[in-house]
Amino acid sequence: MSAAKPSALIRYTALRLLIFVGCFFVAGVAVHFGLIPSGLGGSNAIWVILLGLVLSAPLSYVLLRKQRDAMSEQIVAGVDRTKARLDANRTREDAVQ
Repeated sequence: MSAAKPSALIRYTALRLLIFVGCFFVAGVAVHFGLIPSGLGGSNAIWVILLGLVLSAPLSYVLLRKQRDAMSEQIVAGVDRTKARLDANRTREDAVQ
């Protein structure tokens, strides 16, 4: 992995957050103009946040498939490197005894 390439985890998280913010904005506008019912009493902000989450989850699942796969590959590669290092350390410790 080169230093110029951004982490797949950071990229996926940033895109997921961007999709949520967009859905939050759309839900807020829809509630403001009465297209979607507002929450009960003072729960309007919580209602809009929940709507944003519910709308962004399936969109993220579909739109971010490539980024999620790249993130998964990066995590698996990191876990494999860590396992290899641990095995190398374990065999080195066994050789000392």
